[in-house]
Amino acid sequence: MSVYDTISVIAAVAVFISLFNQRFGKFQTTIAITGWSVAISILVLVLSKFGIIPLHEQQEVIHMLQHIQFDDFLLKGVLGFLLFGGALNIELTHLKDQKFEIPFLALVATLFSTFFIGALLFFIFQKIGIHIDFIYCLLFGALISPTDPIAVLAIVKKMRAPQRVSTQIEGESLFNDGVGLVVFVTLFEVAFGKSTPTVWSTVELFLHEAVGGILFGLVLGVLFHHIIKRTPDSMMRLILTMLIPTAGYVLGEHLEVSAPLAMVVSGIIIGNITRGGMDEQESHQMSHLWELADEILNAILFLLIGLIMLTFSFHYIDIIAVLIAVPLVLCSRYTSVKLSYVLFKFYRRYNPESVKILTWGGLRGGLALAMAMAIPTGAQVVNGVDIKEIIVLMTYAVVVFSIIVQGSTITPMIQKAKDWEKKGY
Repeated sequence: MSVYDTISVIAAVAVFISLFNQRFGKFQTTIAITGWSVAISILVLVLSKFGIIPLHEQQEVIHMLQHIQFDDFLLKGVLGFLLFGGALNIELTHLKDQKFEIPFLALVATLFSTFFIGALLFFIFQKIGIHIDFIYCLLFGALISPTDPIAVLAIVKKMRAPQRVSTQIEGESLFNDGVGLVVFVTLFEVAFGKSTPTVWSTVELFLHEAVGGILFGLVLGVLFHHIIKRTPDSMMRLILTMLIPTAGYVLGEHLEVSAPLAMVVSGIIIGNITRGGMDEQESHQMSHLWELADEILNAILFLLIGLIMLTFSFHYIDIIAVLIAVPLVLCSRYTSVKLSYVLFKFYRRYNPESVKILTWGGLRGGLALAMAMAIPTGAQVVNGVDIKEIIVLMTYAVVVFSIIVQGSTITPMIQKAKDWEKKGY
């Protein structure tokens, strides 16, 4: 099967799972698709183990999934659409209200979490006799620390959390996604780059990616704002918005700046300034267009996340690493958010459920998995197992746990936050 055939089949399966869930399950769509795809993967592995499904048929499915190249599909394919579409719905007035909190969570808390996870993971592994180089522990910290905007926006925003809490978690996830990618790319260059890195070269690479991405997003957003404003045909104006996450994203990558950050910044500009100058009907058309794109791409992405389990090999060391990774990432998330709020509370009063919601609602998704799968094979072998396999399986466990367990149990926390707001505190 070609890549197009594979994506078409996966899209059809995702749609039918969504239909079944609406009729019988009533779960949030993203959770339902991920859960069913994980269940299908486990069933296929079990049936293959007992010889009920022939080995060659399982290999055909694995080959089909590997042919998609998940990391390229997300990082160089749909990520631009999903980030731009998510940023379109972020209101600038709400961001201004959180102008201190969101940058702090996106930058300082993400960096803290990266090194917290990296250092603690390295320490635990050394204590139990798993000798993994520190740089790979840091790489895992970098790819798993950012909350995934795709997962967060797909689940949390539809639960109608209180405005400030909602803005924090959505804004943080959009911006720390770009920051996380920049940190990961920087550490990736340190680990696998041909030249010996220096402190200045590392800082310079980080600034080039992050600041360059924000500036490029500003230029892109302003440019397309004026082009769209001067275009008389309403259909052409909608088509022009599609060029930003396609040609704009590709250009950002060629300029070697953070294309994800650029999509977030340009999306905020188009969503607030450009759309603000449109009439009500055209504004609704833009919202419906990007909501449709978001729903379709999310369905495909989260079904792929579940099915990727079929491509993994499992070893004893992987199980140990997974059991360490999930609680460690939760501990890191809580610590980084809690410490951030120690500072925030000098600035204003917050909903008492905020720390819990930001901790439990800090979902991870396909972006973390794509970064993990981008790590080269054979960089280090630990107890006979490739380091890439260990990192990918740790990442996969955290992603599935956050989407299915955290995503499906966060509602009571949000309801408590709503009740507190209603009491008028």
